[in-house]
Amino acid sequence: MRWWDIEPVLDLEKDLFPEDAWSRGMFWSDLAHARGPEATRRYVVAEVEGEDGGVIVGYGGLAAAGDAGDVQTIAVAREHWGTGLGALILTELLRAATAFECAEVLLECRVDNIRAQKLYERFGFEPIGFRRGYYQPGNVDALVMRLNDPSTSVQGTEGTEING
Repeated sequence: MRWWDIEPVLDLEKDLFPEDAWSRGMFWSDLAHARGPEATRRYVVAEVEGEDGGVIVGYGGLAAAGDAGDVQTIAVAREHWGTGLGALILTELLRAATAFECAEVLLECRVDNIRAQKLYERFGFEPIGFRRGYYQPGNVDALVMRLNDPSTSVQGTEGTEING
């Protein structure tokens, strides 16, 4: 993801997460830490060819701190649900976690988002707790999940690509 991707990402963000969408500033802040030798973030976008060039249909981000990674966000346009795009984005984020030498990766997922939970479980994430009222303003709880050794989840996925 680059700065010029923020506006189309925000459009998708607002459509998918109307109550708790990230702000422009949140994306700018994380992208500021995604380049150079001291980078601690990795953000990617997924595009399909459209009439006006590439159209962003998904995105994801990972933050690394020490030996832990945290999936900040993953989103896929509704018309691409069930296509495997979410798995491709997650694979790229886990590759980044491996490159950052993360021993574990954490994430939060809405307790009512069963589709996402099943995706994470397929990659080996396990539930470890809850964060009550994490998603605001809806006061929805978050399920906290952890994956030990992300490198084992991305073995055998060489050859799949997503734009970074």
